[in-house]
Amino acid sequence: MDITKILELLSEPRLSPYRAQTASAPEALELYAWIHRMASTCFELIAYLEVGVRNSIDKALREYHEQSPSSVPWIFSQPLINHHIAEMIATGRNRLPEVHQNNRDQISASLSFGFWSGLLGSKYDELWKKCLHKAFPYAYQGKRKSVAVELEAVRKFRNRIAHHDSLLNTDILFEVTRIFKLAGYIDPQFENWMRSVSRVHAIYAEKPVSSEDTVVVAGKDAWPLYCDHHIYVCQAGRSFKDVNYMAFYSEKEIKPEIARIKFKRDDVLWTEEHAEQLMASNNRNERKLGNAIMAARAAGWDGGRYQVFILSSPNEKPPHGEHRTLSHPIKHERHGRGSAYTQSQRYTSLHALELAQTTDDL
Repeated sequence: MDITKILELLSEPRLSPYRAQTASAPEALELYAWIHRMASTCFELIAYLEVGVRNSIDKALREYHEQSPSSVPWIFSQPLINHHIAEMIATGRNRLPEVHQNNRDQISASLSFGFWSGLLGSKYDELWKKCLHKAFPYAYQGKRKSVAVELEAVRKFRNRIAHHDSLLNTDILFEVTRIFKLAGYIDPQFENWMRSVSRVHAIYAEKPVSSEDTVVVAGKDAWPLYCDHHIYVCQAGRSFKDVNYMAFYSEKEIKPEIARIKFKRDDVLWTEEHAEQLMASNNRNERKLGNAIMAARAAGWDGGRYQVFILSSPNEKPPHGEHRTLSHPIKHERHGRGSAYTQSQRYTSLHALELAQTTDDL
């Protein structure tokens, strides 16, 4: 096989992000192929969800308008219809053979994901209260906005896949969690079935490149400090590899919050005077560092000099942040003297953490 020819056909601009994360052209191609396998299996789940959303909304509206399954569709009814919806319906009908243009099932199937997600917009809040909430009977507190936000995010994810955009820097498992959540809003049995047929985790485990991008630190004292102030403090001069994330090992488990390292500084003078100087700085990171000093001093970290990491908080999750939250803590099942997963620090990959059930998997 002529790798050069394949690289030429796929193009250097498209493959350059994959080349940046791998050591050779063959490895880049392997990673590229894996990303597209992931996209394919995600698209399969989105297809199931889209049909479920469509049929659930159709049922709620049909019952509200007291229509029989064979009657003229509710989509022609007032006051639901407006100019924008009329255009979308016309576009869908025009794609159909003439024999199907008045068939309610064919018309519904011809409408885009954007049509269905659009029905959950704020302009249809009254319609949500009257009937659309019945399409998502298990939604969190029955709120339209909570469903609309998640559905719109899935629609954007779907479009990225459909347009062959790279998912290399996308938190794929986070996006898949949205899909399952929405399925559960319709019916928990629907969610359970989708999870049972999903191939996402199996294919995710096949990722060909998994670099050590996460440090796991002993967290007896560090974990409570992180929970309260989203910082990590240790002795000055301690050596760390250049990694992107920090996890905490405490109480015989790796905690589920995996924090993005936003900023760090070594040999920081630990006085209130220095903290006040930093808090008065025009530099945002220095202000955060000053606040971290004051918070850590209040927690008992007095005097001397320390190394400080400013970390992400759990509310900085994708798509607006890079914080990760695992579905469960990773238990450490070994016992006995000296058996702790780490008493200082160890390195692993975010990918491995997302797949691990116990620390033995790492």
